[in-house]
Amino acid sequence: MMVPPAVAYLVIGLLTFAEAAAFVGFVLPGETAVILGGALAATHHLSLGPLLVLVVTAALVGDTVGYEVGKHAGPRLLSSRLLRRHGTRIDSAREVLRRRGGPAVLVGRFTAFLRAVTPALAGLSRMPYRTFLLYNAAGAIVWGTGATLLGYFAGASYQRVAQTVGRGSAGLLVLLVLVGVVVWHRRKARGAGRESSEPSHPAEPEKHDLSC
Repeated sequence: MMVPPAVAYLVIGLLTFAEAAAFVGFVLPGETAVILGGALAATHHLSLGPLLVLVVTAALVGDTVGYEVGKHAGPRLLSSRLLRRHGTRIDSAREVLRRRGGPAVLVGRFTAFLRAVTPALAGLSRMPYRTFLLYNAAGAIVWGTGATLLGYFAGASYQRVAQTVGRGSAGLLVLLVLVGVVVWHRRKARGAGRESSEPSHPAEPEKHDLSC
């Protein structure tokens, strides 16, 4: 049974918002919901225009909440059980943010882990909000549009394949693609884990104060 459009919009918006605001990205990346939303738009179950506006807005607001959480509760946040389990990766993210400043906020939008923690780390570092907003808005627009359209074109392609070879064959093709994506994602995660465990190079002069 197809999910009602209002419920679909609500779930997509909440997951996109909560990814950085409440660190839901550790469990379920909002990008997954956005891509699925794009696929639903391809079947005309959702409207593409409103979906794009919803995704970008939810990403901006959620990251702003994450920034404020890091700014006002940074030390307690880092000592929480959730973030202590990712201590090495957090330290690596803080180092990248310290060295690159605003551009790190933009780049972080395209990695699930960094998407969840970078706004809070930017607030913790006392990065000027205008700088954060500029790069965060650029990242939210590019990421939100790209992920939504990825799902949209994937959904449209499925519809065309299903009409040509039948839904059974199309479903098998989608399954094979999903398996390939999962395998690729796991290999990428293992590679990121190995990189984060390597010793850091000596720090360059600080651009933002990340000491707490």
